[in-house]
Amino acid sequence: PNSNPFDPYLYTWGRWQNSHTHCVWQMTLSQRRNPYAYLRMQDTMVQELALANKQLLVVRQAALHQLLEKEHRQYQQELRQTGKAFYVERL
Repeated sequence: PNSNPFDPYLYTWGRWQNSHTHCVWQMTLSQRRNPYAYLRMQDTMVQELALANKQLLVVRQAALHQLLEKEHRQYQQELRQTGKAFYVERL
C-alpha cells in the first residue's frame, strides 16, 4: 500500500483550513447583520489598544528611571572608591 507519512498532517491542515474559512465566514456574516455593533466593537478595540500602549509606556519609563538611578548610584560608588565625587552646587 502507498502510505504517505504526511497524510495525517495534510488531513489536519485541511480540517484547520475548513475551520478557519468557516470562522471567517461567521465573522463577516455577523458584521453584515449588525454593522453598528461591529463599528462599536472596533472603536472599543482601538481605545483599549491606545490605553494599553500608554500603560506600556509608563511601565517602560519607570523601568528606565530605575535603571538610570541604579547606574548613577553605581557610578557614584566607583567615584567614591577613587576619592572623587559628583559636583553638587549647594544653595
